[in-house]
Amino acid sequence: MLKRIWHGWTTPANADAYEELLRSTIFPGIEDRAIPGFITIELLRRPLEAEVEFMTIMTFGDDNAVKRFAGAAHEQAVVPAAAQALLSRYDAQSVHYHVRVPSMAAG
Repeated sequence: MLKRIWHGWTTPANADAYEELLRSTIFPGIEDRAIPGFITIELLRRPLEAEVEFMTIMTFGDDNAVKRFAGAAHEQAVVPAAAQALLSRYDAQSVHYHVRVPSMAAG
């Protein structure tokens, strides 16, 4: 299992619009692709002094699933034009981590 992690930043004025774009269009579009090996996507958000940071964490079953999502240059970020219009800056590449210990429920 792999986690694909990516960061993007918006102005505070664009933060809600960007989150709504992710929730209403981008994430459902990813799910609609029914990519074999795609498991889930998470969205994290935190305010900073002059901007708002977003992090997406996607979970895939293996390297091939990541390539089915992102293509041959699988480390390159996948940022649709509508998202780019709302972002101040973003990571050009995603990073991938192999999950060594899966999440565990608190007992």
